[in-house]
Amino acid sequence: MPQAIWTGSITFGLVNVPVRLITAVEDSGPGFNMIDPETESRVHYRMFNDRDEEVDRSDLVKGHRLDTGEYVIVDPDELDELAPERSDAIEIEQFVDLSQIDPIYYDKPYYLIPEQESKKSYRLLLSAIEESGKVGIAKFVMHQREHLTAIRPLHGMLCMVTMRFAEEIRPTEQLGLELDDVEVKEKELDMAVQLIDAMTEDFEPGDFVNEYVERVHELLRAKAEGEEYVAPERPEKEAAPEDLVEAL
Repeated sequence: MPQAIWTGSITFGLVNVPVRLITAVEDSGPGFNMIDPETESRVHYRMFNDRDEEVDRSDLVKGHRLDTGEYVIVDPDELDELAPERSDAIEIEQFVDLSQIDPIYYDKPYYLIPEQESKKSYRLLLSAIEESGKVGIAKFVMHQREHLTAIRPLHGMLCMVTMRFAEEIRPTEQLGLELDDVEVKEKELDMAVQLIDAMTEDFEPGDFVNEYVERVHELLRAKAEGEEYVAPERPEKEAAPEDLVEAL
């Protein structure tokens, strides 16, 4: 069982469900350290200021750069006084339809595991959310950071996904894209939709693999066993058409 990164409760009205929070994703790629090839010693980083003077990390403070180029220095204790207190509960504030949440708001998924004594209340909450077809929206604090979250059923258990706040999403108006004066003919649209329909399949996550990570693992295995690794040749790709309308 992976180690829990947070323990507390989910609260929903009068229902209180003790749970543990488990990270739902992990990096499949191998870890690397920077190594001096002559000595095979690991390289460590030292910190220097703009005057090429070495500084100790413990002596550093945070600074916010102003438009004038000057810095507003903030002491760690000042930030600690403002930091939110750790939450003991993930309190569901409202329920919404899943279709109302644009995927751009999603950040990182976690599993919510019930404690042994809370399995019945956990199952009650899980069943109620499944029956309603809704997603629970909650806020809680972990690692001195406030998180907006979405809680929904997933494969017979509850999954919680941290979400980005609205102010973190860059407005599309800032990009200056104007398409109102671009005309799309009905025939062109019909052909594009037909192409999409022809390529539509059921999504199977296992059908997609990170080929680069697999090749890196093969390289490391070969090197560890003293074997030579020959990288596979890259298949030649046909040039994609520059104009979708012409391609259709």
